[in-house]
Amino acid sequence: MKFKYLIIAFSIIIVLIVLVMVLTPLFITDTNDSMFGLVSSLRHISLPLLLIMILLLGFMGIFFFFNYRLLSLLEREDWPALAYYLEQKIYVKGRYNARFVKLLASSYLVTSDYRSVLQLESKTMLARPSLIDKNALIFGAARVLSGNHTEAAAFFNTRLEKNRNKTGSKTTWLNWFYGFSQLLAGNYAMAQPVFTSLANSSHDVVVVGISAYFLDTFIAKNSDTPEKHKADAKEARLSVVKSIKNPQEWNKEIFEIGGEVHVAIIRKYIDEAGEWLFSS
Repeated sequence: MKFKYLIIAFSIIIVLIVLVMVLTPLFITDTNDSMFGLVSSLRHISLPLLLIMILLLGFMGIFFFFNYRLLSLLEREDWPALAYYLEQKIYVKGRYNARFVKLLASSYLVTSDYRSVLQLESKTMLARPSLIDKNALIFGAARVLSGNHTEAAAFFNTRLEKNRNKTGSKTTWLNWFYGFSQLLAGNYAMAQPVFTSLANSSHDVVVVGISAYFLDTFIAKNSDTPEKHKADAKEARLSVVKSIKNPQEWNKEIFEIGGEVHVAIIRKYIDEAGEWLFSS
Protein backbone atom coordinates (compact mmCIF):
# COMPACT_ATOMS: atom_id res chain seq x y z
CA MET A 1 0.00 0.00 0.00
CA LYS A 2 1.45 3.36 -1.02
CA PHE A 3 -0.17 5.21 1.85
CA LYS A 4 1.20 2.68 4.29
CA TYR A 5 4.73 2.99 2.94
CA LEU A 6 4.47 6.77 2.94
CA ILE A 7 3.51 6.84 6.60
CA ILE A 8 6.27 4.37 7.49
CA ALA A 9 8.90 6.39 5.59
CA PHE A 10 7.74 9.62 7.18
CA SER A 11 7.81 8.05 10.63
CA ILE A 12 11.36 6.74 10.11
CA ILE A 13 12.55 10.19 9.04
CA ILE A 14 11.03 11.81 12.11
CA VAL A 15 12.52 9.18 14.40
CA LEU A 16 15.96 9.70 12.85
CA ILE A 17 15.71 13.46 13.29
CA VAL A 18 14.66 13.01 16.91
CA LEU A 19 17.57 10.63 17.57
CA VAL A 20 20.05 13.05 16.02
CA MET A 21 18.78 15.91 18.17
CA VAL A 22 18.82 13.85 21.33
CA LEU A 23 22.11 12.02 20.85
CA THR A 24 24.25 14.78 19.34
CA PRO A 25 24.91 16.50 22.71
CA LEU A 26 25.91 13.17 24.25
CA PHE A 27 28.73 12.68 21.73
CA ILE A 28 30.21 16.11 22.33
CA THR A 29 32.72 15.64 25.13
CA ASP A 30 34.85 18.79 24.87
CA THR A 31 34.59 20.68 28.15
CA ASN A 32 35.85 24.12 27.13
CA ASP A 33 33.48 27.04 27.61
CA SER A 34 32.44 27.45 24.00
CA MET A 35 31.75 23.76 23.55
CA PHE A 36 29.92 23.59 26.85
CA GLY A 37 27.73 26.46 25.71
CA LEU A 38 27.00 24.62 22.46
CA VAL A 39 26.05 21.46 24.31
CA SER A 40 23.80 23.42 26.64
CA SER A 41 22.14 25.16 23.71
CA LEU A 42 21.55 21.88 21.89
CA ARG A 43 19.93 20.38 24.95
CA HIS A 44 17.61 23.35 25.36
CA ILE A 45 16.70 23.34 21.68
CA SER A 46 16.20 19.61 21.38
CA LEU A 47 13.50 19.31 24.03
CA PRO A 48 10.83 21.52 22.38
CA LEU A 49 11.71 20.16 18.95
CA LEU A 50 11.52 16.66 20.32
CA LEU A 51 8.03 17.34 21.69
CA ILE A 52 6.91 18.84 18.38
CA MET A 53 8.21 15.85 16.43
CA ILE A 54 6.54 13.40 18.79
CA LEU A 55 3.22 15.25 18.56
CA LEU A 56 3.48 15.40 14.77
CA LEU A 57 4.22 11.70 14.58
CA GLY A 58 1.33 11.00 16.93
CA PHE A 59 -1.13 13.06 14.87
CA MET A 60 0.01 11.34 11.69
CA GLY A 61 -0.46 7.95 13.28
CA ILE A 62 -3.92 8.81 14.60
CA PHE A 63 -5.02 10.25 11.24
CA PHE A 64 -3.80 7.16 9.38
CA PHE A 65 -5.42 4.80 11.91
CA PHE A 66 -8.86 6.39 11.65
CA ASN A 67 -8.72 6.90 7.87
CA TYR A 68 -6.94 3.73 6.80
CA ARG A 69 -10.02 2.16 5.21
CA LEU A 70 -10.94 5.33 3.33
CA LEU A 71 -7.41 5.94 2.09
CA SER A 72 -6.93 2.34 0.97
CA LEU A 73 -10.18 2.39 -1.03
CA LEU A 74 -9.20 5.66 -2.67
CA GLU A 75 -5.80 4.27 -3.55
CA ARG A 76 -7.31 1.12 -5.11
CA GLU A 77 -9.94 3.24 -6.87
CA ASP A 78 -12.54 0.75 -5.73
CA TRP A 79 -15.46 3.10 -6.28
CA PRO A 80 -18.35 0.73 -5.44
CA ALA A 81 -16.68 -0.27 -2.15
CA LEU A 82 -15.87 3.36 -1.41
CA ALA A 83 -19.47 4.35 -2.06
CA TYR A 84 -20.73 1.65 0.31
CA TYR A 85 -18.24 2.72 2.98
CA LEU A 86 -19.31 6.36 2.72
CA GLU A 87 -23.00 5.45 2.66
CA GLN A 88 -22.53 3.81 6.05
CA LYS A 89 -20.81 6.93 7.35
CA ILE A 90 -23.36 9.37 5.96
CA TYR A 91 -26.72 7.61 5.86
CA VAL A 92 -26.34 5.23 8.80
CA LYS A 93 -24.20 7.31 11.16
CA GLY A 94 -25.46 10.69 9.94
CA ARG A 95 -21.98 12.13 9.36
CA TYR A 96 -22.84 14.70 6.72
CA ASN A 97 -19.50 16.44 6.50
CA ALA A 98 -18.06 18.20 3.44
CA ARG A 99 -15.38 15.61 2.71
CA PHE A 100 -17.67 12.57 2.90
CA VAL A 101 -20.43 14.15 0.82
CA LYS A 102 -18.01 15.25 -1.90
CA LEU A 103 -16.30 11.86 -2.05
CA LEU A 104 -19.58 9.94 -2.17
CA ALA A 105 -21.00 12.17 -4.92
CA SER A 106 -17.76 11.78 -6.87
CA SER A 107 -17.84 8.00 -6.43
CA TYR A 108 -21.37 7.88 -7.85
CA LEU A 109 -20.33 10.01 -10.82
CA VAL A 110 -17.37 7.76 -11.63
CA THR A 111 -19.70 4.76 -11.73
CA SER A 112 -22.34 6.72 -13.71
CA ASP A 113 -24.85 6.34 -10.89
CA TYR A 114 -26.45 9.76 -11.41
CA ARG A 115 -29.67 8.86 -9.65
CA SER A 116 -27.75 8.19 -6.44
CA VAL A 117 -26.04 11.58 -6.74
CA LEU A 118 -29.42 13.29 -6.82
CA GLN A 119 -30.64 11.18 -3.89
CA LEU A 120 -27.56 12.24 -1.94
CA GLU A 121 -28.30 15.85 -2.84
CA SER A 122 -31.88 15.55 -1.55
CA LYS A 123 -30.81 14.02 1.75
CA THR A 124 -27.96 16.48 2.17
CA MET A 125 -30.35 19.36 1.55
CA LEU A 126 -32.33 18.23 4.58
CA ALA A 127 -29.35 17.50 6.81
CA ARG A 128 -26.84 20.21 5.83
CA PRO A 129 -28.06 22.54 3.08
CA SER A 130 -24.78 24.49 2.99
CA LEU A 131 -23.03 21.46 1.49
CA ILE A 132 -25.15 21.72 -1.65
CA ASP A 133 -23.57 25.05 -2.56
CA LYS A 134 -20.10 23.76 -1.65
CA ASN A 135 -20.54 20.82 -4.04
CA ALA A 136 -22.73 22.55 -6.61
CA LEU A 137 -20.43 21.69 -9.50
CA ILE A 138 -20.63 17.98 -8.72
CA PHE A 139 -24.40 17.91 -8.21
CA GLY A 140 -24.89 19.99 -11.34
CA ALA A 141 -22.56 17.71 -13.29
CA ALA A 142 -24.79 14.74 -12.45
CA ARG A 143 -27.67 16.48 -14.21
CA VAL A 144 -25.50 17.29 -17.22
CA LEU A 145 -24.23 13.73 -17.54
CA SER A 146 -27.68 12.22 -17.08
CA GLY A 147 -29.02 14.29 -20.00
CA ASN A 148 -31.23 16.59 -17.92
CA HIS A 149 -29.78 19.69 -19.58
CA THR A 150 -32.68 22.06 -18.95
CA GLU A 151 -32.80 20.98 -15.31
CA ALA A 152 -29.02 21.39 -15.11
CA ALA A 153 -29.25 24.95 -16.47
CA ALA A 154 -31.91 25.78 -13.88
CA PHE A 155 -29.78 24.27 -11.10
CA PHE A 156 -26.68 26.26 -12.06
CA ASN A 157 -28.73 29.43 -12.46
CA THR A 158 -30.11 29.01 -8.94
CA ARG A 159 -26.61 28.59 -7.53
CA LEU A 160 -25.44 31.68 -9.43
CA GLU A 161 -28.32 33.72 -8.03
CA LYS A 162 -27.32 32.69 -4.52
CA ASN A 163 -23.69 33.60 -5.22
CA ARG A 164 -24.40 36.76 -7.21
CA ASN A 165 -22.01 38.93 -5.20
CA LYS A 166 -19.24 36.34 -5.05
CA THR A 167 -16.28 36.00 -7.36
CA GLY A 168 -13.62 33.36 -7.78
CA SER A 169 -12.95 30.11 -9.58
CA LYS A 170 -16.06 28.31 -8.34
CA THR A 171 -18.43 31.07 -9.48
CA THR A 172 -16.65 31.23 -12.83
CA TRP A 173 -17.11 27.52 -13.39
CA LEU A 174 -20.75 27.66 -12.26
CA ASN A 175 -21.31 30.34 -14.88
CA TRP A 176 -19.53 28.29 -17.54
CA PHE A 177 -21.57 25.18 -16.78
CA TYR A 178 -24.75 27.24 -16.91
CA GLY A 179 -23.83 28.27 -20.45
CA PHE A 180 -22.75 24.72 -21.28
CA SER A 181 -26.09 23.33 -20.07
CA GLN A 182 -28.00 25.86 -22.15
CA LEU A 183 -25.94 24.90 -25.18
CA LEU A 184 -26.60 21.19 -24.66
CA ALA A 185 -30.30 21.98 -24.32
CA GLY A 186 -30.17 23.72 -27.71
CA ASN A 187 -30.66 27.19 -26.26
CA TYR A 188 -27.80 28.80 -28.19
CA ALA A 189 -29.15 32.33 -27.70
CA MET A 190 -28.94 31.80 -23.92
CA ALA A 191 -25.50 30.21 -24.05
CA GLN A 192 -23.91 32.84 -26.32
CA PRO A 193 -23.75 35.80 -23.88
CA VAL A 194 -22.31 33.54 -21.18
CA PHE A 195 -19.43 32.32 -23.31
CA THR A 196 -18.83 35.81 -24.75
CA SER A 197 -18.61 37.32 -21.27
CA LEU A 198 -16.29 34.60 -19.98
CA ALA A 199 -14.08 34.75 -23.06
CA ASN A 200 -13.70 38.51 -22.68
CA SER A 201 -13.45 38.98 -18.93
CA SER A 202 -12.56 35.76 -17.08
CA HIS A 203 -9.24 35.62 -15.25
CA ASP A 204 -9.12 31.83 -15.65
CA VAL A 205 -7.15 31.12 -18.81
CA VAL A 206 -8.69 27.65 -19.20
CA VAL A 207 -12.22 29.09 -19.03
CA VAL A 208 -11.26 31.78 -21.54
CA GLY A 209 -9.84 29.16 -23.88
CA ILE A 210 -12.78 26.77 -23.90
CA SER A 211 -15.31 29.63 -23.98
CA ALA A 212 -13.60 31.07 -27.06
CA TYR A 213 -13.55 27.61 -28.64
CA PHE A 214 -17.29 27.21 -28.07
CA LEU A 215 -17.95 30.65 -29.56
CA ASP A 216 -15.96 29.79 -32.68
CA THR A 217 -17.62 26.42 -33.18
CA PHE A 218 -21.00 25.67 -31.61
CA ILE A 219 -22.24 29.24 -31.16
CA ALA A 220 -21.07 30.61 -34.53
CA LYS A 221 -22.58 27.64 -36.38
CA ASN A 222 -25.97 28.24 -34.78
CA SER A 223 -26.13 32.01 -34.99
CA ASP A 224 -27.34 34.62 -37.47
CA THR A 225 -24.16 36.60 -36.85
CA PRO A 226 -21.36 34.01 -36.98
CA GLU A 227 -18.72 36.58 -38.02
CA LYS A 228 -19.18 38.54 -34.78
CA HIS A 229 -18.81 35.46 -32.60
CA LYS A 230 -15.78 34.28 -34.55
CA ALA A 231 -14.22 37.72 -34.12
CA ASP A 232 -14.84 37.59 -30.36
CA ALA A 233 -13.38 34.09 -30.27
CA LYS A 234 -10.29 35.19 -32.20
CA GLU A 235 -9.64 38.07 -29.81
CA ALA A 236 -9.96 35.78 -26.76
CA ARG A 237 -7.77 33.19 -28.46
CA LEU A 238 -4.99 35.74 -28.95
CA SER A 239 -5.14 36.70 -25.27
CA VAL A 240 -4.76 33.05 -24.26
CA VAL A 241 -1.84 32.44 -26.61
CA LYS A 242 -0.08 35.52 -25.21
CA SER A 243 -0.08 34.05 -21.70
CA ILE A 244 0.24 30.38 -22.66
CA LYS A 245 2.84 30.04 -25.38
CA ASN A 246 2.44 26.43 -26.45
CA PRO A 247 0.38 23.24 -26.02
CA GLN A 248 2.74 22.01 -23.30
CA GLU A 249 1.91 25.00 -21.08
CA TRP A 250 -1.79 24.50 -21.81
CA ASN A 251 -1.53 20.86 -20.73
CA LYS A 252 0.29 21.97 -17.58
CA GLU A 253 -2.62 24.27 -16.72
CA ILE A 254 -5.04 21.41 -17.27
CA PHE A 255 -2.94 19.03 -15.19
CA GLU A 256 -3.19 21.37 -12.18
CA ILE A 257 -6.99 21.25 -12.20
CA GLY A 258 -7.47 17.86 -13.85
CA GLY A 259 -8.33 16.15 -10.57
CA GLU A 260 -11.56 18.10 -10.22
CA VAL A 261 -14.66 16.16 -11.27
CA HIS A 262 -16.20 19.06 -13.17
CA VAL A 263 -13.01 19.34 -15.25
CA ALA A 264 -12.81 15.59 -15.89
CA ILE A 265 -16.29 15.42 -17.43
CA ILE A 266 -15.47 18.07 -20.04
CA ARG A 267 -11.90 16.92 -20.72
CA LYS A 268 -12.84 16.06 -24.31
CA TYR A 269 -13.79 19.68 -24.98
CA ILE A 270 -10.74 21.00 -23.15
CA ASP A 271 -8.45 18.89 -25.34
CA GLU A 272 -10.29 20.07 -28.47
CA ALA A 273 -9.96 23.67 -27.27
CA GLY A 274 -6.23 23.17 -26.82
CA GLU A 275 -5.87 21.91 -30.39
CA TRP A 276 -7.92 24.85 -31.68
CA LEU A 277 -5.96 27.42 -29.68
CA PHE A 278 -2.57 26.38 -31.02
CA SER A 279 -3.54 25.34 -34.53
CA SER A 280 -1.70 27.26 -37.23
